Amino acid sequence: MHYGGDYNPEQWTEEIWHEDVARMREAGVTMVSLGIFAWSRLQPAEGEFDFAWLDRVIDLLHEGGIAVDLATATASPPPWMHERYPEILPVTAEGVTLGPGSRQHYAPSSPVYRRLAAELVTALVERYADHPAIVMWHVNNEYGCHLHADYSDNARDAFRAWLRERYGSVDALNDAWGTAFWSQRYTSFDQVLPPRAAPYSHNPGQLLDFRRFTSDMLLECYLMEKEIIRAAGATQPITTNFMGAFKPANYQEWAEHMDVITDDAYPDPDDPESFRDAAFQRDLMRSLKPGTPWLLMEQVTGALNWRPTNAPKAPQQMAALSMQCVGRGADGVLFFQWRQSRAGAEKFHAAMLPHAGTGTRIWREVTELGAQLGSLPELPSGGADARVALVMDWESWWAVESPDHPSNVLDYVAVLQRWYRALHRRHVMVDIVPPERVTADAYDLAIAPALYLLRAGGAEALSTFVAGGGHLLAGPFTDVVDERDAFLDGGFLTRLGPALGVTIEDFGALAQPGGTGQSEAPLAGPFGTVAGTLLAEEVVLRGATPVATFAGGRRDGDPALTEHAHGEGTGWYLATVPDEQGADALAGWALDRAGIAPVLEGLPVGVEAAQRGSVVTVINHGSEPAVVDVAGRDLLRGEPVTEVHLDAFGYALVDTAASDTATPDAAR
Repeated sequence: MHYGGDYNPEQWTEEIWHEDVARMREAGVTMVSLGIFAWSRLQPAEGEFDFAWLDRVIDLLHEGGIAVDLATATASPPPWMHERYPEILPVTAEGVTLGPGSRQHYAPSSPVYRRLAAELVTALVERYADHPAIVMWHVNNEYGCHLHADYSDNARDAFRAWLRERYGSVDALNDAWGTAFWSQRYTSFDQVLPPRAAPYSHNPGQLLDFRRFTSDMLLECYLMEKEIIRAAGATQPITTNFMGAFKPANYQEWAEHMDVITDDAYPDPDDPESFRDAAFQRDLMRSLKPGTPWLLMEQVTGALNWRPTNAPKAPQQMAALSMQCVGRGADGVLFFQWRQSRAGAEKFHAAMLPHAGTGTRIWREVTELGAQLGSLPELPSGGADARVALVMDWESWWAVESPDHPSNVLDYVAVLQRWYRALHRRHVMVDIVPPERVTADAYDLAIAPALYLLRAGGAEALSTFVAGGGHLLAGPFTDVVDERDAFLDGGFLTRLGPALGVTIEDFGALAQPGGTGQSEAPLAGPFGTVAGTLLAEEVVLRGATPVATFAGGRRDGDPALTEHAHGEGTGWYLATVPDEQGADALAGWALDRAGIAPVLEGLPVGVEAAQRGSVVTVINHGSEPAVVDVAGRDLLRGEPVTEVHLDAFGYALVDTAASDTATPDAAR
């Protein structure tokens, strides 16, 4: 179980480095990420490298028994680069060049940036590939975090090349984008531009492909560096840090190129339900590459610096959220950063070693967590505990949030998280996967809340899932367009319709709350009466039967939730987006129908349970003490238990397969 954080020794004098290593050992640190923003220190001028200081730092860490996740330092170009090569700078859709003085000030498709980044990585890996301290390579940092898209001439040229590779001919491009509309037909790829600022709406096919292109350009940068590292003979795992459900980069495509999945997560302590959204992010990371370890690469010990207001984490909340990661498959917990910066934009960002030193609550919690993680035995890999699939698809996300739809206020991830929270409250394990990965041998229930764009392979997988005995609950605005963001012949639900037993004639957009017109669509069924939002679709039955009907409004009495037997399974179609309470009620109904059992039953409000093989993790995110019935061996205390007592932000990891289960009077 790795423990540590980002280490930035270039911010400190050399005598501090020795103190850092001593304090790291005291805190139980096993690994640090080194050199993430050190490009200007490593390469003070083009063709000139200074590795002597980094040699001393790595050797010092190694002597202290601390492993190194060595970064390639390519996330923030040094000042000499933009001075000599201003063409590397990115440009907004409005034509504004984004200057230096921050970070990520480079166009990912810039040939000059890529050449210089490759030279740095080559020099780094040739020097350190065989160093025994290096256990992992950390490529760049948070790709696209601040620069969601670049519209520069670099991007223009690369986008044209990308389109030529994708379509082969300009006629195929015209067909894919439907350029007969609005006189957009191209006669040459050289006429195509990125979707820069325009008088009105862009072509939706162009917007979707530019999203794909942007993700691919970032991935190309990663793969370029990865190939350099491997070509130099380095055998350590290679990764880059993800950021949860991050729209610009399609992590479901990126995951196959990661030796280890790593993630940065910063839930808001001011939000009492943020631990559920944090669990969503943990489960997404675990689901990206089943059977492969993942690490929490960044979190904060206390308060952040970049929200409008930045509340600190409550006492022990940091440890509770760390154990949430462990319970959901993480093999390491790290932070940004080791020592709190004295200057710079993130000096108010809390760290493992606070500016106020070792006499602080944060330091005590950091050392306690390090000791606990260090005491854990090897844990099961997990990854096969979920029987529920929440269907998430990056390309559908991109397409559904483009403009010019029946409802232009649909927040794709917010809808997914609403369903996830409902499942989380019932303590069932959930995988978050694209439609192509939904199979009846892996899952009993799949929920696809808004699968607007559906590829042929995804449609086939979901239909086969139902025919093979699975339960599919599909939400509104599903199976509307193909991978080009274009309608198919025959209307809507043309591919999932046979499995669901319905078609859709109208999407029935609802008004926003407080606006003019109907803003909610109540529906009544076996789960009670709940509210629908955004859409109230006109459903036409094609073999399905109504389970619930709309109760009021323009669709009063019409089907709102339908059921259809298809092969060995069941397809349900929900014609509206339920609110929080509605998703909660519907999720409970669907879990009962699909026969899904929770990890633990009867848990107090605010307590979550997660399963990792035979290890059950329980965490009390509430402010009141809680008692949880769970039998096995408490891995942190080394004692058999039949129940655990949890204070606020208390937690326990219990191996339920342990043979020395305690009697009811055993230690708690």
